[in-house]
Amino acid sequence: MMLSFIHRYEPATANAPPLLLLHGTGGDENDLLALGRAVSPGSALLSPRGKVSENGMPRFFRRLAEGVFDEADLRRRADELAGFVAEARAAYGLAAPIALGFSNGANIAAALLLLHPDALAGAILIRARVPLAEPPKPDLAHKPVLILTGSADPIVPPDNAARLSAQLADAGAEVTHRIVPVGHGLSQADVALAKEWLAARAQ
Repeated sequence: MMLSFIHRYEPATANAPPLLLLHGTGGDENDLLALGRAVSPGSALLSPRGKVSENGMPRFFRRLAEGVFDEADLRRRADELAGFVAEARAAYGLAAPIALGFSNGANIAAALLLLHPDALAGAILIRARVPLAEPPKPDLAHKPVLILTGSADPIVPPDNAARLSAQLADAGAEVTHRIVPVGHGLSQADVALAKEWLAARAQ
């Protein structure tokens, strides 16, 4: 189906929440499908490809340097992504999805929570950092958020992730922040913690 983002869609095969899969720098719409299936078997999977190219690598928004975001672009791209989620929900008959984002994808998911809180039912943010220097104060009451930070991550300092956790909690989100003994890359610990967290939400 032609929507505003190149994407993959896998329909649900079980009564499980839909997931919005948001890849990291250099990934694409296929990148996190296996992760989505692993953490929430049977969920509908909606996986867009980021529209920004950095040296040929897809991303969801521009950055000015490592860890320095182009916040004007980030806000515009978050608006675009929220529009795509609304389109896809109408096209595929989906409830509001839970974002499952890694690195750049986790950062746009965090921005989506702050700028368009109604677009998501919750989020799993793997290696996310604070996306906006002066974030708005949305109403995130009762929205579940899991943040997974690598203790040896050279890109996201744990105190930055802790600040994001505090921002989301201050807005009312039900935040769980776990530190995993890994670097920036995805690990089996992330898969296990995300699956466990989602299963607990479903009870």
